[in-house]
Amino acid sequence: MCGKEAPTRPMLVEGIKLSLCPDCAKFGDEYKSQSSPLESKGAPVNRTVIEARLQKREKRMQTRDVYSSSTSLELMDDYGRNIREAREAKGMDLEEFGKSISEKKGILAKIEANDLIPDDKMIAKLEKALGIKLREQVQTGGPIGGGKSGTPTLADFIKKK
Repeated sequence: MCGKEAPTRPMLVEGIKLSLCPDCAKFGDEYKSQSSPLESKGAPVNRTVIEARLQKREKRMQTRDVYSSSTSLELMDDYGRNIREAREAKGMDLEEFGKSISEKKGILAKIEANDLIPDDKMIAKLEKALGIKLREQVQTGGPIGGGKSGTPTLADFIKKK
């Protein structure tokens, strides 16, 4: 720290290893080589804990097939008709309903006519206000067909006459 050409020894100053002369050594703590971060905190190293953490990390880091068979929530095909029927069952016209959910009449008219696909926020608002479900579970990403291994082959994509 001071720059003297005296013999130095390793010391820890605010967590950093420095080579200090005897005069500057009073500002640091004795440096001890550490074999693991757990030992530096005073905790004994438990190999089973380390192995368990490594296994968790390995499982987390594995790639997963996003196209594998799974279900997702998708907007129904006839969402506009369902919204209109639920709104009419509550006895509201477009203007009243728009005011009740703070949306414009024109936007609601387009949604009911299936001319505008509502975003997720709007879908949630409509479902809550009307007490209906506009999303349905859809099976996605199953195997397309053909080969012995279940993976698609070129024949699966060719149109046959």
